[in-house]
Amino acid sequence: MSAQHFEDFDHESHMRRAFDLAREAADRGDHPFGSVLVRDDAVVMAESNRVNTAEDIRRHPELHLTYRARQEYGPAERAELVMYTSTEPCPMCAGGMVSAGFGRVVYSVASDEVALFTGSEPSVRSAAILEDETDVVGPVLNDEGRRVHVEYDW
Repeated sequence: MSAQHFEDFDHESHMRRAFDLAREAADRGDHPFGSVLVRDDAVVMAESNRVNTAEDIRRHPELHLTYRARQEYGPAERAELVMYTSTEPCPMCAGGMVSAGFGRVVYSVASDEVALFTGSEPSVRSAAILEDETDVVGPVLNDEGRRVHVEYDW
């Protein structure tokens, strides 16, 4: 799978689906994070944050999609997957994603931007954790992604 193939994907549509999932999470009482896994430019899995409502710290959408993808796809198939995520994966999620071997991760809002919204310290960037494993691209549709966090009003 070439990176050029990934360039042909409908990035805006997939990212907007991640935004919708982030808003669903916020409406449900979770933090505003959503992610989709895409193969051949079609969404094959989707998750939203469920840390609060499932009472499970592991229910970040990126980490749960990684778990599901490892259950359902072999390594060669996972290399054909692109994760679109409303916000750059945190170190926990990026660490889990190392073993998945996704072809690419595309985010909208960078972790240092989220730190400004939440009043926390910036975390290790996902590209540093996923280096040599997965191509990390972003920000994509940054203004729209930031709007999700503004609406949430951390």
